[in-house]
Amino acid sequence: MFGGEFFFIILIAFLLFGTKNLPEVVRGYAKFMATLKNATNEIKSEIQKSADIDGINSSIQQITSSVTQEVEKVKESVATDTGAIGQQVLKQTTEEVGAIQQNIEDIVEGPIKRQK
Repeated sequence: MFGGEFFFIILIAFLLFGTKNLPEVVRGYAKFMATLKNATNEIKSEIQKSADIDGINSSIQQITSSVTQEVEKVKESVATDTGAIGQQVLKQTTEEVGAIQQNIEDIVEGPIKRQK
C-alpha cells in the first residue's frame, strides 16, 4: 500500500470526514484498535493459563492455529473487498470529475464555441 493507493485512501478520508474531523476519527480508530489488541491479548493469555493448568496445551495450540488461519483468510478477504471498493470509488470519482470538467468547459466557452 504505497504511493497512489495511500494517496487515494487519504483523499477519500478527507472527503468523508473533512479536515477538521479527520484527526478525531484517526485517534478514535487508533484507540479502538489498541483496545481490541489488548482485549485479544488478555483473552489469549487467559486461555494459555487455563490450558497450562488443565494440561490441554497441545489441543489449544491446534485450535489457536486453526482460528489464526481462519482470521488470516478473513483478513485477505477484507483486503480484497476493500481493494475492489476502492477501485469502484476511483472509477466513479474519475467519471464525475470528467463530467464536471466538461461542464466547466461548456460554461467557459459559452454558447458560441471558439474555433481552434
